[in-house]
Amino acid sequence: MDGVGFAWEERRANPRLREELAMILRAATPTHLHLRERISRILLFTIGVDIVATLLVYVFDHHAKGTEIHTVGDAAFWTSGQLLTVSSQLKNPISTGARIVDIAIELWAITVIATLAGAFGAFFHRRGLERHPIERPGVPRG
Repeated sequence: MDGVGFAWEERRANPRLREELAMILRAATPTHLHLRERISRILLFTIGVDIVATLLVYVFDHHAKGTEIHTVGDAAFWTSGQLLTVSSQLKNPISTGARIVDIAIELWAITVIATLAGAFGAFFHRRGLERHPIERPGVPRG
């Protein structure tokens, strides 16, 4: 069987994944709402960090000798690449101010990854307790 057929079978074989994603989008339970809120906040703050960092890198570096950042588009491309923790084809900034911004956005990217890992860990833990509550003898549920 070709690779396309296998991928299709995998998607069809896991309807719970689609169901859980839909539950997150519509906040079906408090646990799903909590995860949706965390992911939304991280996304909005990251977009804000990207915009501010883009403008700062442009202001600090666009006139520096030897820089490859000449336009706001260049700065946005480079900054977004740094936030995604991948390298861009542009060289790192030359100016001290832009290098400080570089360190700040790298720290932000690491913080986002750790926060997302914690959010998903808490989600899976709470979701597991919702689906299979711990029963203790002599202790009423609730």
